[in-house]
Amino acid sequence: MKNDLWGRRGFMKFEVERDLLVDAVNWVARSLSNRPISTALLGIIIEADKNLTFTASDLESSSKTEITGAISQPGKVLVPGRLLAEISRSLPNKPISFTLDGTRVNVVSGKSKFTLPILPLNEYPNLPSIPNSTGNIPSNVFAKAINQVAIAAGKDDSLPTLTGVFIEIENNQITLAATDRYRLAVKKLAWKSKDSNFKTHTLLRARTLSEAAKFLEVGDELTIALNEETSNEKLIGFTLPKKTLISRVLDGSFPPFQHLLPNTFTAEATVEISVFLEAVRRVALVTDKTVPLRLNFTNNSIQLEAGTGDEAQASESIDINYKGEAINIAFNPTYLTDGLNALGTKFAHIGFTGANKPAILTGIEKPDTTSTENYKYLLMPMRYSA
Repeated sequence: MKNDLWGRRGFMKFEVERDLLVDAVNWVARSLSNRPISTALLGIIIEADKNLTFTASDLESSSKTEITGAISQPGKVLVPGRLLAEISRSLPNKPISFTLDGTRVNVVSGKSKFTLPILPLNEYPNLPSIPNSTGNIPSNVFAKAINQVAIAAGKDDSLPTLTGVFIEIENNQITLAATDRYRLAVKKLAWKSKDSNFKTHTLLRARTLSEAAKFLEVGDELTIALNEETSNEKLIGFTLPKKTLISRVLDGSFPPFQHLLPNTFTAEATVEISVFLEAVRRVALVTDKTVPLRLNFTNNSIQLEAGTGDEAQASESIDINYKGEAINIAFNPTYLTDGLNALGTKFAHIGFTGANKPAILTGIEKPDTTSTENYKYLLMPMRYSA
């Protein structure tokens, strides 16, 4: 069957359940570009054959998913992606029918009807194939690791290597790391490698991983596909049941970081995270979120202070377990809050090697126990006026 001028094949007609459609469109819509180099990249490809396939790309990442539907007539069409996503979410929970009529697609659900223009499918670029599978990991475990690490990635596109998450695979261990120069998050986790001697590393945009993590659910097995270091094709692929994401990786080298994570400390604090977070939020109310929050660690307590001189001021003391020399230090309150929230445990262990040196946050479930997770959050101190 031949395509016409717009790349359409057949006349396409199908019906699909609303929740399946929303999930499919949301998955691929993440790959739509805000500033595409061609009109075709504004669209989502819908292909009706044995099943319904949805595809979108911004040439950096490509997403694809397959769902079931009642297909009356097969076909393939390209429609405006963001508009389709908005329409899908707004429709009532009823079956939705799609019919290609000339140069438009009719979308009907109950008494609601929309007519979408079609985009030039024959101008859509060829998309890369997913690399060979490297191994598997429970998707919810990987999603948690992404969320813990990606918070530390930079937002400045003029420093592209710092906007990424470093991914290193060595045998049956994955290491994820990200930094914006003021904090560093590192997570190590086990996974099922298809080749126990496989070693590689890459750098992927943090926002791509963070968006994908929103769709990773408990019970799904995530397959990671990554090329060897010697490969000329710099791609990484993620596969879930009926869903795939392929992304080009970032150029450049991630800065060495392992030497920044000490194992011994001159002072150590154990604090209940919920209590600490509430105190940080209250004291930080009197000042800008980028102004240092001063912390005095001594005698099994933390004294939190913010504001100076004629400005509004606040202070609060909370009880902790503490050993070692007294430490007077200051942190960006937002970065501190991010790190405490990322730990995912009841208590935080904070290790110090000096008042003017980074602190290391790890999570523990009970005082006087070791870390329950292989996750470390390094936080640089800020200078402040006494």
